[in-house]
Amino acid sequence: MLNEVMISRAILDSYFKKLDSCLELDVAIVGGGPSGLVAGYYLAKAGRKVALFERKLSIGGGVWGGGMMFNSIVVQEAGRQLLDEFDLKGTEYAPGYYVLDAVDVTATLIHKAVRAGLQVFNLIAMEDVVIKNERVAGLVINWGAVDTLKWHVDPITLHAQYVIDGTGHPANVTEVLVRKMGVRLNTSTGGIVGEKSMEAEQGEMQTVENTREVYPGLYVSGMAANAVYGGYRMGPVFGGMLLSGRKAAEEILARL
Repeated sequence: MLNEVMISRAILDSYFKKLDSCLELDVAIVGGGPSGLVAGYYLAKAGRKVALFERKLSIGGGVWGGGMMFNSIVVQEAGRQLLDEFDLKGTEYAPGYYVLDAVDVTATLIHKAVRAGLQVFNLIAMEDVVIKNERVAGLVINWGAVDTLKWHVDPITLHAQYVIDGTGHPANVTEVLVRKMGVRLNTSTGGIVGEKSMEAEQGEMQTVENTREVYPGLYVSGMAANAVYGGYRMGPVFGGMLLSGRKAAEEILARL
């Protein structure tokens, strides 16, 4: 006979054990898009303690919707090597253009990353960062609904050796550093440059090129990298996003 309180107790006990285990991390990833999931996969696969925090209910970022809610995406030749890594079956539409089902891609990235050991916390928002000795050293987190409604509810804190900003176009983590800490990221504007208009070829290359440590302890990946450094947008082609996540993971692994 099912006991409703036992069900509640099981959920509360397991969740808070998971949360407590993630208050000290090797890497905290903010944003559950493709670059964050890929980075989380490689970091977890290497045995690192890594968790991903996503403000929304769903994980996967913009991949679910494909292009204009036509739920297919394209991966170009440069990103094809990662399709094999994640056991994703693309159909070659034209030389160098591989079409994939957006739902299958998103579900597979999530499945592979979680099974590798990535801990995922959806409905959790990054409110601020922790700074120790002029270095990003963790996150200040709150419920996603609290962030959306702008309620005055105090957050909690976790520590991490590295943080990845995978929040896409807004580059939320980096924006906090610029706004609250006065961090200057470049010589022209000082702050976040903002993404340029559509140029898929350049945008895809720049997504990978701009994936880097922007401040001690903080990496940017995916579209957040292009937003920070003024790269072009590229639309529903995702090879660069996958490669960006792998690059962020590899560079952090080399430093941990």
